[in-house]
Amino acid sequence: MATSRGRPRARAPEQSRAPRRYLIRYAEPVDEMLLPKARARARLSQSELARRAGTSRPTLSAYEHGRVSPTLETLERILNAAGHELVAKPVINWHSVPSGGGRTASVPDALPDLDPQQAFRRFELPLHLEWSRKNRHVNLADRRERARTYETVLREGRPADIASVVDGALLVDLWEDLVLPRRVRAAWQPLIDGAIDGS
Repeated sequence: MATSRGRPRARAPEQSRAPRRYLIRYAEPVDEMLLPKARARARLSQSELARRAGTSRPTLSAYEHGRVSPTLETLERILNAAGHELVAKPVINWHSVPSGGGRTASVPDALPDLDPQQAFRRFELPLHLEWSRKNRHVNLADRRERARTYETVLREGRPADIASVVDGALLVDLWEDLVLPRRVRAAWQPLIDGAIDGS
C-alpha cells in the first residue's frame, strides 16, 4: 500500500464501470393510452404484461391510468415486454395565420405523423369543427371522406384537432385535391414541399 509521510494512504474506492442511469420523471403523467395501446396490440392482459416486464399488475395499472409516472427505464422495459419501443419524436410547435374574414388557422412547424390505426379510423367530428350537418361521422379510410375531413380540420381545427386527425404523408398525397383558403394553403405549402423534396 502506498504511504505518505509514513502514514498509510487510503485507497480511493474503485469507480464503477456500469453505465450511469438517469431516472427521468415527467412533469405530467405518461399519456395514459400509451401503455394500454401497446398492450392491446400485443394482445396481452395486464397480468401477463406485468409478469413479462418484471412488475406487478397493480403497479402496471397505476402506470396505465396515470396515477404513477414510471421512470424512463421502466417505461422502456414495459414497452419492450409488449414488443414495442420508445421512440423520440420532434415536438410540434404551432402558430396562427389569418385565413380570411377575421378568422385564423393553426399551422405546425412539422407535419403530424399518425399511426395507421389512428390515420384510418372512423370517428365523429366535434361540433366546433362541423356544425352545419347532422351526420358528422367520417371514415378516414375512405379517400374522398378523408379529403373533405382534412379540408375542414385544416380550416377550422385547433392544434389538437389537426394533430389527431391529419397524417403528414396522407396530406401530401391529397394536397393537390384539397380546396383550402389561399392563406391556409400558402402557410402549409412549405411543409408539403419539404416532405416531397426531403428537406
